[in-house]
Amino acid sequence: MRGGAFRNGRIVLADSLVEGSLSYADGVIAAVSEGAATTGVDLEGDYLIAGLIELHTDHLENHYRPRPGVFWDPLASLHAHDVQIAGSGITTVFDAVRIGSDSDVPNMAPHIEALTGAIASGRRDGWLRAEHFVHLRCELPSHDVLEHFEAYAAHPETRLASMMDHTPGQRQFQSLDAYRQFYQIGRTEEELERYIEARLADHARYSAAHRSHIVRRAQELGLALASHDDATLAHVEQGVEDGVAIAEFPTTLEAAAAAHDGGQAILMGAPNVVRGRSHSGNVSATDLVRAGLLDILSSDYVPFAMLQAAFMLPQRVEGMALPQALAMVTVNPAKAAGLADRGEIAIGKRADLVRVRVIGGLPVVRGVWRQGVRVS
Repeated sequence: MRGGAFRNGRIVLADSLVEGSLSYADGVIAAVSEGAATTGVDLEGDYLIAGLIELHTDHLENHYRPRPGVFWDPLASLHAHDVQIAGSGITTVFDAVRIGSDSDVPNMAPHIEALTGAIASGRRDGWLRAEHFVHLRCELPSHDVLEHFEAYAAHPETRLASMMDHTPGQRQFQSLDAYRQFYQIGRTEEELERYIEARLADHARYSAAHRSHIVRRAQELGLALASHDDATLAHVEQGVEDGVAIAEFPTTLEAAAAAHDGGQAILMGAPNVVRGRSHSGNVSATDLVRAGLLDILSSDYVPFAMLQAAFMLPQRVEGMALPQALAMVTVNPAKAAGLADRGEIAIGKRADLVRVRVIGGLPVVRGVWRQGVRVS
């Protein structure tokens, strides 16, 4: 029986904070009560929040490929990733797996199989701390992205696909100077110019046709779709027409406003909030919060950034309360991903819970439970 109780805590609900107790049974929340209680784990005044839900993290790939040309054991990579994810208060994670080969990794197929196979194995064998799903990052200008998509889109672990185009002069890298700075490492000026020319040619040849195919097949499979790095009104209009539900990392205020008007959930990176700016010079996530244009925060490349950003935002944005900030890493991503059973502390929802104490301004994770079972 996955049952238990907590008392003497500051319990963060979807829209308010209650000082009191919580009980759960059979892995779901049974009751939330204000005031003192005599039974249960004493939280000593710590916060109790819903488990975080991460829709886009590159962190698994970073463990699997820690250095250029170095590929780690996939199960060991998943284990290290899972420990850090759970330790950061994340109980549900969509692991981004790049599909589509390029000059850096000319044959992605064995690496996709290694990572998706590790996730399936970890889920099947029951040793993962967080619940892991697969997010296919579809690089549209890649010649073999459709082959990879067809091979993995129907897998039971696959729940989300995002359409990406990292062509120089496009989307995230509208500035060629920013692109050169990002991709210059390890290349001479001449090699970089050849690389840019090849990327432009691939975009012209493949991107539009690949996008059309992926949109059609995702609709047939009932797979949630995300856009990536929308920069212009035309980008957003295309996404709305294609039935895209999530606008990931819009690069401009104009694109974010259009996505919001189009009914898309807007996702930005929590590191952008923590750092106060985008690493590639695009719009500030905090500015989007102030404009009422941000729904979801993702850890992107630093797992702990989600919790850190959620606790920072009420200090930075006038009028924002902690429940509102935490909604960006709990209930909002749950709704966007179609996970109706989790994402908030409410009766009948999963007992995915995180105990947090703020020490020196930093939210410190002191315990994590998934469906009532302690995992960290």
